[in-house]
Amino acid sequence: MPDTAAIRSWHRTLPHSPQAVPLARALVREALAGPDQDTAELLTAELVANAVEHTEGCGPIELYVELLASHCQVEVLDGDPAPPGDLSSPVPLEAPDPLAEGGRGLLLIRALAAACGHRPTDWGKAVWFRLAAPAAPAVPLPRHPETTPPRTTPAGA
Repeated sequence: MPDTAAIRSWHRTLPHSPQAVPLARALVREALAGPDQDTAELLTAELVANAVEHTEGCGPIELYVELLASHCQVEVLDGDPAPPGDLSSPVPLEAPDPLAEGGRGLLLIRALAAACGHRPTDWGKAVWFRLAAPAAPAVPLPRHPETTPPRTTPAGA
């Protein structure tokens, strides 16, 4: 059972409109810091944009961000029960049209997330991705006594 004290979570109800995307990015930016922040923002924006574009505007979009010691998970819930596409395949079923404005969101999620998927909910579906928690920062090794310190003056001076 996970240590609930180590879990931090955020939730926001977003409007079913294009304004949901910057609101979602702001929540992720506020919740996460570190090397995966940009990736989390990008993937969250893709999920929220898909929820706005591909579902009927009949209800809000829910955004959940959960941060644990082992990973960060972002989940977007909407009122449409239809699956979002194939999130389990590591390669696209079809190459996206290079001239098309869309069609790359799920490809980005599959490529950059440690895991992703979707599940049904009582009123629609939840689409999620997970990013692995960053490794602990490297600790510099102590200097061995026999190591020669770097020169601070030019040779022959």
